[in-house]
Amino acid sequence: RNPKTVDEYLASVNSDHSKALQKIRETVHAVAPNAQECISYGIPAFRLNGRSLVFFGAWANHCAFYPGSSATLKKFRNELRDFQTSKGTIRFSPGNPLPVPLVRKLVKARIAENNNKNRSKP
Repeated sequence: RNPKTVDEYLASVNSDHSKALQKIRETVHAVAPNAQECISYGIPAFRLNGRSLVFFGAWANHCAFYPGSSATLKKFRNELRDFQTSKGTIRFSPGNPLPVPLVRKLVKARIAENNNKNRSKP
């Protein structure tokens, strides 16, 4: 499968996964209305001001949210303790999705990180 759009991607995964990912998609849009959707590394992603913001995807046995920042994951590690995490990944199941308030915080943290990177450019 080589989806060209987020809609194509969501249509290609099982419905439980698709519903969980759609909730993340809607939350990112609400927090970052100027972010652009794209497919990056074969999965849905958002870019803001030319920089990667967050990614998400569905796999055989889980869904994943990729903040694209180990610093962001560390910042929220206590709130993420009920989820399996690795350096840049948060794994979750459709039956135990990431809470919307947490997704909002993660996206806001990534926006702040990207803004700081933009400010530090010469």
